[in-house]
Amino acid sequence: MGQAIVSPCVGLCSTTLGDPVCRGCQRTESEIRNWFGYADEQRRARMAELDALRARVAGDFLEVLDAGLLQRQLERHRIRFRDDQPSLSRAIELLRVGRTRIRDLSRYGLQPLGKGLRLSADELHEAITRALLECAESRRLTLELD
Repeated sequence: MGQAIVSPCVGLCSTTLGDPVCRGCQRTESEIRNWFGYADEQRRARMAELDALRARVAGDFLEVLDAGLLQRQLERHRIRFRDDQPSLSRAIELLRVGRTRIRDLSRYGLQPLGKGLRLSADELHEAITRALLECAESRRLTLELD
């Protein structure tokens, strides 16, 4: 039996609304459209790039103090994540789903820092999403020039 094709899709595709880069997964329109046509290695490489981007951006706002606690909370709340997904990338998924209900990030193994200090979970999610979109849009423009 073949392995399932993993996708970075989080079910919030904004390209259908005309965005050239998806606000949910940070892929370009063409990457979304062609995803299932990519070779496994191409998909794995792009997933790793997206995880690295998310970890880098999220790291400007928060840190993971307890990866095990974060994972247990993700499982408890049935928030989708991959085994090979870095903790900071997982934290973004937690904020996406729970941003309006989370009051104390330490209960999830997280701590705000730097740009994330004094921000609520909802504000953290918004700030991280904005930063991710800026980076993804910059990448898209660079790809168009090549």
